[in-house]
Amino acid sequence: MSEPGTPTLDQVRVFLTVVDEGSFAAAARKLHRATSVVSYSIANLEAQLGVSLFDRDTTRKPQLTDAGRTVLSEARTIASGIDGLRAKVKRLHQGLEAEVRLALDVMLPAVRVTDALKAFRGHFPTVSLRLYTEALGAVAQMVLDRTAGIGVSGPLPGDAGVDGIERIGIGSVELIPVAHPDHPLARPGRNDPGAARDHVQLVLADRSALTRDIDFAVVGTRTWRLVDLGAKHMLLKEGIGWGNMPEPMVRDDILAGRLVRLDLPDCVGGAYRFEAIYRTDDPPGPAASWLIARFSGQA
Repeated sequence: MSEPGTPTLDQVRVFLTVVDEGSFAAAARKLHRATSVVSYSIANLEAQLGVSLFDRDTTRKPQLTDAGRTVLSEARTIASGIDGLRAKVKRLHQGLEAEVRLALDVMLPAVRVTDALKAFRGHFPTVSLRLYTEALGAVAQMVLDRTAGIGVSGPLPGDAGVDGIERIGIGSVELIPVAHPDHPLARPGRNDPGAARDHVQLVLADRSALTRDIDFAVVGTRTWRLVDLGAKHMLLKEGIGWGNMPEPMVRDDILAGRLVRLDLPDCVGGAYRFEAIYRTDDPPGPAASWLIARFSGQA
C-alpha cells in the first residue's frame, strides 16, 4: 500500500469549512468560491490521503465517514496550530499593546484583582485598561466574541473546555453556604439532609449561552436568580433566602454576625476554580501576558 500524500493547508481549510457549514454549497459561499472548486479540492484531498472523507450517497448532505471523523480531529489541530503561529508572529510585529481588555469573573476575590491591577499600572503606565466583570460563562463568551482579549473565568463546561480557548489554571476560591442569623437554616446544629430544598436559594444567573443551562451547586427547588453578585450579597444580609458566596467576600459579615455559615449536608460548598483564558488565534501581547502571569503567581 502506498504512503498517503501530503495535503495542502488550503485543502485542510476547505475540508473544515465543509464540515462546519454542512454542505459543499454553503462552504463555497463561505469561501467565495464555486461549488465545483470546493468539490474538486475535497476530491483531491481524499485522493492524497487514500480515504473517503464524506458519505455522499446515502444522504443529501455530505456526512463524515469514520475515516473523515478521524481526519477531522487532526485537521482542526493543524489549522489551530497555524492560526496560533500566525497570531504569535503578528504579536511580535506589533510590540506592546496600546490597550488591554480584561474580563473578570465576579467570584475573583477583590484582593487578587487590586494586587494585579496596581502592579500592572506600575509596570505598564502607557497601556490603557478596559475592565469588564461578568459571571460564569459570560467571561468566556466575551473572550470568544473578542470583546475582551483575556479573561479570568470560572468553570467552563466539559473537561475539554470550549473550542478556540486556551486555559491556564490560576487557583480557586472557596464557596460557602450562608444566610442571615434569623434564617431557619441558621439554627445551631446540623440541618437534616434536604432541608435546604424547602427554602429560597439565591443563585447567580448566567448571561451567556455557554453555561446558561448548567447549574452550579443548586439544590433548592425554589430559586431566585440574580445577575449581580453584589445584589445577592445584599439580599442575603437582609434575610431573603440563602446561597453560596465566596468566603473572602463574606468573611467580615460572618465575624460581625451579619451572616452565618450554614451546616448543610447536601450543600457544603467547595472550590470554585479560576482559569486565565484567551483565544487560540489571538494570544496575549506582552502586557496581557504579564497580567496572566501575575494572576497565576497569586495562586
